[in-house]
Amino acid sequence: RDERELARMRGEGPDQAEFMISPNPGEGLGPLSRIASGGELSRVMLALKTILAQSGSVESIIFDEVDSGISGATAEVIGEKLLNLSRFHQILCITHLPQIASKGKTHFLVKKVVSGGRTEATLLELEGEGRVREIARLLAGKEITATAVAHAEEMLG
Repeated sequence: RDERELARMRGEGPDQAEFMISPNPGEGLGPLSRIASGGELSRVMLALKTILAQSGSVESIIFDEVDSGISGATAEVIGEKLLNLSRFHQILCITHLPQIASKGKTHFLVKKVVSGGRTEATLLELEGEGRVREIARLLAGKEITATAVAHAEEMLG
C-alpha cells in the first residue's frame, strides 16, 4: 500500500469505509455495495451480528433472503448460526429452506391468497403436527410423503 492510502486509514483520515468481499472462491475483492446479492448481504449481516452479538444493543434482527442461493449443508450452517444468534437477540427470518426453518423456536406460516382481486396475507403460528407437515412440505414439494414427514420429524428433533 502507498503512504497516501495508509494515511487515509489513520485517525485524521476520512470517516467512511468501504467493505470489500470476494463472495466466491477464485474471484477478486469487490465493493460489497456493488457486487453482493440480497442473500449475500444478509449472510454478511449474519456474520457481523454473530461477531458483535454480546456487545451489540440491537434487540431484534430481521433476515430476508438469507437463504438465497444456498442449500443443503450451507443452509444447515446458516440455521445453526441463526439459532446461536437468537440467544442474544430476537431473530425474525423469512426462509424457504427446511434446514433453516427447522432451527427456529417459533414457526409462522405466511400464506398469500387472492380475494376480490386483492392479495391478502395471513399469518399462522405452527406447532406440533402442523410444523412437522410444513417442514415436510418444504422438503417434498406438492406431495408430502411419509418419508418427508419422517425426515421433518428427524430435523425437528
